[in-house]
Amino acid sequence: MLRLAAFAVTSALAATAAGPLPPLPLGRLLATPDRLVIAVSGTGNPLADGEYRLECDPVGGNHPEAEGACARLDQLAKEGKDPFAPADKRQMCTMQDGGPATARITGTWQGRRVDAVFQRTNGCEIARWNELEPVLPGKRS
Repeated sequence: MLRLAAFAVTSALAATAAGPLPPLPLGRLLATPDRLVIAVSGTGNPLADGEYRLECDPVGGNHPEAEGACARLDQLAKEGKDPFAPADKRQMCTMQDGGPATARITGTWQGRRVDAVFQRTNGCEIARWNELEPVLPGKRS
């Protein structure tokens, strides 16, 4: 019994002498990984249409421009922008038609659920799409 008490005291002193342990990065360990499914259709380019998986931190999936797409999402996050927010309904938009292209993005990004639809039906929606390139295919994809 005395040996057990001596061992406990010695262990406690050794731990104190070694100093505090660095904090664990629990925020990142507990966070939902950034995983998105991007379904694109109607672009007029069969190479751009399809369903893509995009993973960030680390970069993965079958997205044709995964590195650039994750970098763009990181940049928008640093700027405090929500790339998946719908266009403001009170905003004046030009009445131009950007074509029948549509995209739906679902999954998780920065720990929150994403379910966003993109179209090119007017100037605001075209700008919203363009803001998200290369996550979404560009005009010349």
